[in-house]
Amino acid sequence: MGRSRFKFHEEHYPYFLTHTIVDGVPLFDDPVLAEVILGSLTFIQNEFRLRLYAYVLMHNHLHMIVEGADVSEKIRKFKSYTARQIIRSLEQRNRIILLSRIKQGRVSSNPDSEYQVWQEGSYPKQVNTVKKMEAFISYLHYNPVKSGFVEKPEHWRYSSAAHYAGLEALINVTAFEG
Repeated sequence: MGRSRFKFHEEHYPYFLTHTIVDGVPLFDDPVLAEVILGSLTFIQNEFRLRLYAYVLMHNHLHMIVEGADVSEKIRKFKSYTARQIIRSLEQRNRIILLSRIKQGRVSSNPDSEYQVWQEGSYPKQVNTVKKMEAFISYLHYNPVKSGFVEKPEHWRYSSAAHYAGLEALINVTAFEG
C-alpha cells in the first residue's frame, strides 16, 4: 500500500487522526508501551507546540485531535520516535511474540527496519466546525465504552475523557470549549 492520499490542507484547523498498529496487534495492552505514547503526547504538546484537544489510546490504535503548524511532519516524527521506542522496549524485554507479529505485518518501504509498528498514514479529517469537534471528541471518548471495556468514558485510563469530566488525568490536553 502506498502513501496516504489524505492531506493536511489548512494549519489553522484541528485534525482528527487515527493511528493503527500493523495487523491490529494489541501492543497497548502492555502498560510500558502505553506510557511511551503518553510521554510522546506530552512531548508533542510541549516541544512541537501542537495543541492536543483529545485522545484515546486503545489496544491497537490511537485517536487524537491536534492542531498546529506543520502537523504532518510533526506526526511523522511522533510515529517514527514511538515506533523506535516500542521496538526497543520489546527487544529489551524479550517480547518475541509481539516482535514476531510486527515483523510479519511489515509492509513498509523502509529498508532500515525489520519491524513495522504503525500502519502508514494518519487519515486526517479536518475539524472545521464546533459540531464536528464535539462529535469527534465524543466519538473518541466513547470508543472504550462502545468496545465494552468501561461503562463511562472517564473510566478509561488512557483517554482525555477524565480531563473533560474534571477528574485527574494522566496527561493534560487543551480543553475545547465550544
